[in-house]
Amino acid sequence: MTPEEQALITGLVFVPGRGRTHTIHEVLAHFGESDGGALAVRLLTDAMDRRDADDVERALIVHSAASASAEGLLEPLTELFPAPWHREHEDIVSTLGRLRSPRTVPTLVLAAHWVPEHLDWDENRALAVKAIWALGAIPGSEAQEALKKLCDDDSEIVRENAVRQLARRDEH
Repeated sequence: MTPEEQALITGLVFVPGRGRTHTIHEVLAHFGESDGGALAVRLLTDAMDRRDADDVERALIVHSAASASAEGLLEPLTELFPAPWHREHEDIVSTLGRLRSPRTVPTLVLAAHWVPEHLDWDENRALAVKAIWALGAIPGSEAQEALKKLCDDDSEIVRENAVRQLARRDEH
């Protein structure tokens, strides 16, 4: 991605007091795309091939700015999640959580257990909590069983959140 393209995409981010400097329409026109979701997948795949953490973030910015469905990102994001060379683990879990798909359960379970090096400081285990809440929203027995297993985790935070999600599921 050229510096111009990087700046164009970064301009989609809202900055307090300044707003956005670019629109999704400008970005789509520059890249010759009409579908923001397709562009996000293309940019994400390219960033993954090059192992470029900054461009992974930019691809997710495009996806969010385009209000695109996360369905097209399911496969690349589940492949990307365990890679230690990027910093988007929490955003990936949030995006996968919006899908509420049983296909995301293995990745979300991994997220509940694994602490990437760049998140080692987080004693609150925000990544794990996001993953557990995403599991709680997924219908079906696979997510239910995953939550039950998490109730025996070594981490008190993981155990407590898994119990809460199981209780919430029982209420509905």
